Amino acid sequence: MCAKASMDEFEALLKESFEIDTPEEGTVVKGKVIAIEAGQAIIDVGYKMEGRIDLKEFANPGEAPSINVGDEVEVYLDRVENARGEAQISREKARREEAWDRLEKAYASETRVDGAIFGRVKGGFTVDLGGAVAFLPGSQVDVRPVRDAGPLMGMKQPFQILKMDRRRGNIVVSRRAILEESRAEQRAEVIGNLTEGQIVDGVVKNITEYGAFVDLGGVDGLLHVTDMAWRRVNHPSEILTIGETIKVQVIKINKETHRISLGMKQLQSDPWDAVEKLYALGTVHKGRVTNITDYGAFVELEAGVEGLVHVSEMSWTKKNVHPGKIVSTSQEVEVMVLEIDSAKRRVSLGLKQTQRNPWEVFAETHPVGSAIEGEVKNITEFGLFVGLDNDIDGMVHLSDLSWDQRGEEAIQSYRKGDVVKAAVTEVDVEKERISLSIKALGDDTFTDAVDGVKRGGIITVAVTAIEDGGIEVEYNGAKSFIRRSDLSRDRADQRPERFNVGDKLDVRVTNIDPKTRKLGLSIKAREIAEEKEAVEQYGSSDSGASLGDILGAALKGGNK
Repeated sequence: MCAKASMDEFEALLKESFEIDTPEEGTVVKGKVIAIEAGQAIIDVGYKMEGRIDLKEFANPGEAPSINVGDEVEVYLDRVENARGEAQISREKARREEAWDRLEKAYASETRVDGAIFGRVKGGFTVDLGGAVAFLPGSQVDVRPVRDAGPLMGMKQPFQILKMDRRRGNIVVSRRAILEESRAEQRAEVIGNLTEGQIVDGVVKNITEYGAFVDLGGVDGLLHVTDMAWRRVNHPSEILTIGETIKVQVIKINKETHRISLGMKQLQSDPWDAVEKLYALGTVHKGRVTNITDYGAFVELEAGVEGLVHVSEMSWTKKNVHPGKIVSTSQEVEVMVLEIDSAKRRVSLGLKQTQRNPWEVFAETHPVGSAIEGEVKNITEFGLFVGLDNDIDGMVHLSDLSWDQRGEEAIQSYRKGDVVKAAVTEVDVEKERISLSIKALGDDTFTDAVDGVKRGGIITVAVTAIEDGGIEVEYNGAKSFIRRSDLSRDRADQRPERFNVGDKLDVRVTNIDPKTRKLGLSIKAREIAEEKEAVEQYGSSDSGASLGDILGAALKGGNK
């Protein structure tokens, strides 16, 4: 009976032991520290199982392990029994599982999590988020590039989870997002206390090509280079240094973008208020060349007041040259005020107006008819350009080169650099033109030759050449041409070959053209005129007398 009872008890105990669930591998279980030895903690996880964990798994990054006998801890059960017959457990994996649960909730609710940077990896840093390791990209460490991350290592601070994937074990966090958020709150508070027109103190934080960023106590404002001074500022470093405390005025605040525009020159008097009074039109002032462009040069009359000398107002004579060939930067020049537009803050200046117009000077010193001497500067299809005093040119037209040759022929004998003499024939100051004549200084052989000759008169010429279309003749050095049709009244005698070079002929003058310098001559016209005169004096053919009788009588009368 007793034996049977013992068997029943054993059976009940065995059944009870089967009914107790053995913990599942890969889960977190609770355990108790029962001993610490050889750098390890021995933990009873129940179910008649014990395991060992290195003490370093109980330490946070940069801290000493905190664990004592009797402490209850959660551990991760890797295997129920290892090669030594012990449970294979891990505190680190337990913390990781716990951390992942907590971090997933934080990521879903977009709340901050605390962590500590404990290592450096390619492209960033590793962060311990209380058991889970996250990646902190270098660009997400601070709002500005960090050269030395040493002070941040091991320090507990908040982070924002940007991305996480539990299956792959990836977590990406940002410290910069936290800083920007707090910075935005601070900026909003500072901007809320600022008003446009307010004068505040600030510290120069950074200098760029286009201006400087000024710290107004938690918020930066831009001081543009054009708002630093009324005068031209080539680079902000001319008047500002980093770390310098300056007084500025708030020009504009953009509430949406939180951008603040600042000004320094607004705290000084505007020199343009007195420009019209100080720089009357037509007055001459000294200034300094500050900038040279393709279209002119800017001249500073005083600090903050600049005027433009347009390229067309720089020189009387240099028309197509770059302004840099006439003036240089920082050069002191005299200029005349030509126009003022205070509304647009523009002053038009003239450089050439401070010197006399060279064409006016030439007109005064070289009246029409006076002789000049100059070098041939250029040869064109319509004449010569001759260099004169004060860098001006005069032009000799083709028609003014020679009395005897056509212009196209005469110009062939001239070359650049030749020194020629000419007479001034016209000076147009307004159009800046000077007309010259080379032939005016020479003898006019044609005028001398035809002096006393009248149209309709009879002159004696010498034959100089025989051609198919007529004959060339000469009278007192002036040559002319008698066409075939003018060689005789009778068509049969209109043959050039009946004349010889050197023959003397009486001809009638039919035209005198001073422009073309030609005489119109005709033997035919002389014969017709003689016939008419004879008829009038000795009778006509209508009275019964023949033409031969009339001419015979005329010849006899002429012989008496």
